[in-house]
Amino acid sequence: MERDARRTIRARGVAVHPGPGGTARHPDPGVRASARRDASGRFLNPDGSNGGKTLGDIWRLQKHEGVGWPAVVAPPQVTSLPAVPPGHAGLTHIGHATTLIQIAGGPTLLIDPIWSERCSPVGWFGPKRVRPAALDFDALPPLDAILVTHNHYDHCDLPTLRRLAARARVPVITGLGNAGLIAPTGLAPVTELDWWGEHVLADGTRLTYTPTQHGSARGPFDRCRALWGGFCIEAHGGRILATGDTAWGPHLAEIGAELGPFDAALIPIGAYDPEWFMGSVHITPEQAVVAHHALRARVSLAMHWGVFRLSGEAINEPPARLREARGEADFRVPDFGETMMVRLG
Repeated sequence: MERDARRTIRARGVAVHPGPGGTARHPDPGVRASARRDASGRFLNPDGSNGGKTLGDIWRLQKHEGVGWPAVVAPPQVTSLPAVPPGHAGLTHIGHATTLIQIAGGPTLLIDPIWSERCSPVGWFGPKRVRPAALDFDALPPLDAILVTHNHYDHCDLPTLRRLAARARVPVITGLGNAGLIAPTGLAPVTELDWWGEHVLADGTRLTYTPTQHGSARGPFDRCRALWGGFCIEAHGGRILATGDTAWGPHLAEIGAELGPFDAALIPIGAYDPEWFMGSVHITPEQAVVAHHALRARVSLAMHWGVFRLSGEAINEPPARLREARGEADFRVPDFGETMMVRLG
């Protein structure tokens, strides 16, 4: 009852972009948006920042070499998936933030899919994956929805989205301002959500778009013009949270209080070095453990490490630091391609 009352207060406008030939439902202009914007129209973080860096910061970062990575780490690709037992969800770690969620008797969801060799606006330059996607693309089961947390290239990969659209017309749920980017891939409808906004799938699964401390951009002139966030998935008596990219902040405890406890949380542990630069957008492994407790997660699964070199830490440093910091917390590091079964409810 209390959670339902909070949900009524929190519910925000939704925009649906169905693609050619469809109809669109736009946000009620009388509903106050929960994500704030500055005078120029850029979205702001929960703490009021816009995620910007000075030219001095960028120059200083160029001097930070970090630790080298191997050119290739090639575990075998998974070509089949285990059956999910009743009352459980199967969470398959495909690599980076890409996760397949199969809920027994419920939907099959794909989060932040990227099968491309690079997370970049071009195919010949930019961060190149050192591990292949751990699930063979052709082994993907039929999808009920695709969840895109934000528009950074390592989370919103248009070539992969076009490949998915060639298989089937699948709905996409994402943050405000991202439909114009995603709809041309052929996936439809594309539903945009504000922070705390909700969308209910055909089977009754409830998706809530949750705030994060991060940012967005596809180029030098669109910084923070589209919203970033995570997803709470409520289905068959269970709750799963995909935090999306985030720095530490009180929004994590707020999510835990508003929507938790969670049966499972997908929490990033990589891309944090140097911390003076990355700390405003990503968490360290130690902060990930604090986030696990703040979110009230029964079990957390590590992601966002070991695929694309986006920062200066060694490739295997994030899980090593996590294992040292987690104490009694049930915070697991799934193997690439591993499906972890999580009991719901």
